[in-house]
Amino acid sequence: MKTELLSGYEVDFLVRLAACLVCGTIVGIERELRGKPAGISTHCFVIAGACLFTMISAVADPNSTARIAAQVVSGVGFIGAGMIIKSTGDKIRNLTTAAAVWFAAAIGLALGMGWFVIAGAATIYAVIVPRIPHAKSWLKEQDDE
Repeated sequence: MKTELLSGYEVDFLVRLAACLVCGTIVGIERELRGKPAGISTHCFVIAGACLFTMISAVADPNSTARIAAQVVSGVGFIGAGMIIKSTGDKIRNLTTAAAVWFAAAIGLALGMGWFVIAGAATIYAVIVPRIPHAKSWLKEQDDE
């Protein structure tokens, strides 16, 4: 077992970790501004965790990155399931927040692979999509006119 203090991956990891912080903060701010339960800290941790698992996987066994990615998707899906709440009646709450956390894991996987532009585009997507008006709201506004 290797026990050296430095592995040679530190600078690469720190750059990716900084990118995780930026992406997680951007997505987390959007969620917090909408009063959702998963905010900056949650999104930063999910993105950075997925990134770290991806990097470790790529270094330990370059052929196992898809296997690790599948496990990250499952694990974060479990976290998302815990966020979804069924309130009185048939109303489901926090589904979009759970999806945002799941999507954040994908951003982390992209950063772990070194796909910075893709992760940046996905971060912008994660901010824009919740801002798209819902069809029900739009139709209600049309009926009110």
